[in-house]
Amino acid sequence: MMGAVVVASNRAAAGVYEDTTGPLIVDALRGLGFDVDDAVVRPDGEPVGAAIALAVRAGARVVLTTGGTGLTPSDRTPEVTRPLLDREVPGLAEAIRAAGVAKGVPTAALSRGLAGVAGSCLVVNLPGSRGGVKDALDVLRPVLVHAVEQIVGSDH
Repeated sequence: MMGAVVVASNRAAAGVYEDTTGPLIVDALRGLGFDVDDAVVRPDGEPVGAAIALAVRAGARVVLTTGGTGLTPSDRTPEVTRPLLDREVPGLAEAIRAAGVAKGVPTAALSRGLAGVAGSCLVVNLPGSRGGVKDALDVLRPVLVHAVEQIVGSDH
């Protein structure tokens, strides 16, 4: 199954620094058996939505994003994700936020990340910090393959 990773970061996209969250997610997806290219790094906002849509059209069964879920004016990942979704999966996004809060990171509650289904693809917005990504992956690992199979009606 194909997967994709999209990093939302104005500074990483501009070459100010190298993104370190995308590779964490790529490695996790590969560890679950997904065929995943290296992460695509895009500036916040519409370029992120375009990258998600492109991956969905290309046949990805899962797209995980990182970054752009906070409260700053440039954090637009949920806004560009929502119109692509046929239906939301709020429990995943809620579990990711709750995992961060449970680990003593109260600001995890400020993440506005979404999770949902676009066609036959599961799209999940992860936070932009390495710690937030690790917490989110801990939530997703036990359920991700099952969720992706369910979307196309496969048996459990």
